[in-house]
Amino acid sequence: MIKSFRDMSVWQHSFQLSVDVFNLSKGLPRSEDYALTSQIRRSSNSVSANIAEAFGRKTSKDKIYYYTVSRGSAYETQNHLLYGGGAEYFDASTIDVLVKRYDNLIYELNKITNKLERRV
Repeated sequence: MIKSFRDMSVWQHSFQLSVDVFNLSKGLPRSEDYALTSQIRRSSNSVSANIAEAFGRKTSKDKIYYYTVSRGSAYETQNHLLYGGGAEYFDASTIDVLVKRYDNLIYELNKITNKLERRV
């Protein structure tokens, strides 16, 4: 039985992804500190934060909302990764791996929200 959001595999995956994105963003130039660096870190961290928030909510409707916000942040992070690749800040193979990992995470979030929607 899951007793904490930390026990959820979807949270564990999203948390590790946010750490990986943070480490990747360390290599961005200082000129990006208030642009891409800040945006990609905030959006990637938002994924796991909203999963934790959803876990703490009581109703399925509330949970669905936060899992949906989390999914939106995952897509936002994918966009920032692709932009960083297009601007040649990030290696293409690294971007490909991270985008695919986010695709898997989005799939997991969709499964959760679909299950919850059947309860509403």
